[in-house]
Amino acid sequence: MRSILAWLGERFQITDLIGFAKKKDVPIHHGFLWYYFGGISLFLFVVQVFTGALLLLYYKPGADSAFESVQFIITKVQYGWLIRSMHSWSANLMVLSVFIHMFSNFLESTYRKPRELTWLTGMIMFFIVLGFGFSGYLLPWNELAFFATKVGTDIAGVLPLVGKPLLVFLRGGDEVSGATLSRFFGFHVAILPGVFFIFLMAHLAFIQFQGMSDPLRLEGKIKRRMPFFPDFAMRDLMLWFLVFNLVAFLAVFFPWELGSKADPFSAAPAGIKPEWYFMFMFQTLKFLPAKILFFEGEFLGIAAFSLCGAVLFLWPFLERKSSLGEQQPLAKIFGTAAILFIIIMTVIGYTRG
Repeated sequence: MRSILAWLGERFQITDLIGFAKKKDVPIHHGFLWYYFGGISLFLFVVQVFTGALLLLYYKPGADSAFESVQFIITKVQYGWLIRSMHSWSANLMVLSVFIHMFSNFLESTYRKPRELTWLTGMIMFFIVLGFGFSGYLLPWNELAFFATKVGTDIAGVLPLVGKPLLVFLRGGDEVSGATLSRFFGFHVAILPGVFFIFLMAHLAFIQFQGMSDPLRLEGKIKRRMPFFPDFAMRDLMLWFLVFNLVAFLAVFFPWELGSKADPFSAAPAGIKPEWYFMFMFQTLKFLPAKILFFEGEFLGIAAFSLCGAVLFLWPFLERKSSLGEQQPLAKIFGTAAILFIIIMTVIGYTRG
């Protein structure tokens, strides 16, 4: 290893990069575990890219070919079923990991000055990850994905003024069709990954330059710190190995089902539900009455979710502090309430018909 590093160092000044990496350290405290979820999210994204690239070798977007190509992958291609299941399971685990990473940072107030841009880039990536889930869900062109996409885009169409143009933009027309599939395919494999990669590089650069933030309640009190490279990086690497084994275990023993091919002319199956990470929004909209005063119930629900997302995104600039410089409890109240709401509404969505 020393010989390899010496050879690279003579050509690329790799020792300068290693020295730069060693400048960052990680604070050690009782909430130390939460720091790992950023690396887990990154690793699962790498798994997504790798397995997605393999699936692209056989996948054919189109209303007449998408379902058949996925069916061919899982029945004819050697280990195709495994790669598809790993892609699907890693996608769900990535969403879960990003949720945990985002809320743990929010509750620990790591967004405060001078790390506002780190928070903003992280939130943009969080929204893009949800876009990955929504766009990728339709690609197998099965019955469940077709009608879930129809419901999801119908909700976007409720918005005043921009609703109809947005619905046509997403669907490529008035109805979910092969044009919708082509658009979602383009979003999923080209546009969203490209934008995500740009913000990922910026996010990692900000963290490297500014280091990892101490929790506000422990600021100035933490006495133990761990060098990021190689100490924390090696722990990260070992955890990635465990996460990879978890993904492989789920893919082998709980392979992702394909279901039936989408038929635009058939009735929607009973009990249609979105993916779990959209369930809390879906169930909330179901509870709202058709009319609330002069407004559509769905519109007010979507407006409320949009407002909450905007507040979360801009929180570093909206937060107020007391004269003593201590954080007001509003962030913890807002974050805890949001977590409980998401969990409760998701459970209700899956337990009720």
